[in-house]
Amino acid sequence: MSSATDTTAAPAFGLDRDEALTLYRRMRLIRRFEETVQLLFQRGEVPGTTHLYTGEEAVATGVSSTLGPQDRIAGTYRGHGHALSVGVDPQALLDEMLGRETGVCKGRAGSMNVIDLSHRLIGCFGIVGGSIAAATGAAIALKRSGGVAVAFFGEGATNQGYFHECLNFAKVLNLPVVYICENNLYGEFTPMELVTAGEIRKRAETLQLGAVTIDGNDIWTVRAAAGAAVERARAGEGPQFIEALTYRHVGHSRSDPGAYRKPGELDEWLKRDPLKLARAGIIERYDADDATVDEVDESVEQQIQEMIAAALAAPFPTPGPVAEFKS
Repeated sequence: MSSATDTTAAPAFGLDRDEALTLYRRMRLIRRFEETVQLLFQRGEVPGTTHLYTGEEAVATGVSSTLGPQDRIAGTYRGHGHALSVGVDPQALLDEMLGRETGVCKGRAGSMNVIDLSHRLIGCFGIVGGSIAAATGAAIALKRSGGVAVAFFGEGATNQGYFHECLNFAKVLNLPVVYICENNLYGEFTPMELVTAGEIRKRAETLQLGAVTIDGNDIWTVRAAAGAAVERARAGEGPQFIEALTYRHVGHSRSDPGAYRKPGELDEWLKRDPLKLARAGIIERYDADDATVDEVDESVEQQIQEMIAAALAAPFPTPGPVAEFKS
């Protein structure tokens, strides 16, 4: 069992320049996707509700970059970033947000319940902690095939029965599953220190899972920690646990202004915006400059504008049963 708290930047984990820029591009795409969803929601184009991943892009991107085709992930109701991190088609995902027939689930899933098995996403779950149970179950099958299951969940889920029962079950059966706690400090509108006793990581350590706490805003740190955890799980060393310290830049959902935040807290976290850290890391570690990264930003912006136009023009579903989903 390993136990550590690591908030320092890790090596680039074997990435070359193009691969590093690809990871940055995915983070930028997630950021602009979420900003676009928020804009379209405010215009009345997105039915239901939305929970944005803005500010947490390094976690999903870093973790998913270590996975292979045999692996699976389970996301949360804040799952757009999880979906995009494993390559779900951005256009199909945006179409889904708008309830269109061309959506990844043919307009029936909406924001919180996306599934795309063809891209290793076994589901995003509106039930708090649901992703933990889903990934644990998937790991039973993956143990035979050499795959690893990954569960993304917020710190609030660690106070749910799912968390304790599934981690215990996974340890007893030595399942290949990696639990990623995206600790953004707030369970909806409540500061976690008001409702959570002790340290979250130590809950996993008590069950003898390999466990670390890391800087979830630094993609290089996330990728290094996730890569090591996935390797251990795949090698038969049992379930692993990562507490990634991060922060959502927006409210819990919809039009929540986040008035419950401590004064100055958001400003301090914005100084460590995952995109700023990733940009700085690329310029520092590779033969790149601001203009190189700006080209990536411009490419994403063009893609987003084309996606908006296509999504708004896409047809709504015809009432009736869905003939076929992706598999």
